[in-house]
Amino acid sequence: MSWTGFGKRSGALAVAVAILIGAGGDTGALATPLTPFRDQAQAQRHCPQDQVVWLDFRKGVYYGKRQKRYGKGFDGSFVCLSEARDSFYRRSLLGLR
Repeated sequence: MSWTGFGKRSGALAVAVAILIGAGGDTGALATPLTPFRDQAQAQRHCPQDQVVWLDFRKGVYYGKRQKRYGKGFDGSFVCLSEARDSFYRRSLLGLR
């Protein structure tokens, strides 16, 4: 067997293993699905026991009600805080004092 054939086979094997590892089993790191809302009141009705935040999809952060960018921008939506955190979005530190 030549080294070029070995490289192709081992590359294909590595891809197959990566696919199996990524698709196999419950890893516990799966994100909770987000339920985005255009209106703050709709989001609050969806999760009455939770805080509503503005999620900026493009930046991957969320803003609380007292922050300047809350409810601003075209690339965002209102969501429940617990859903944003479970989906691995991080809190923006801009405007917190």
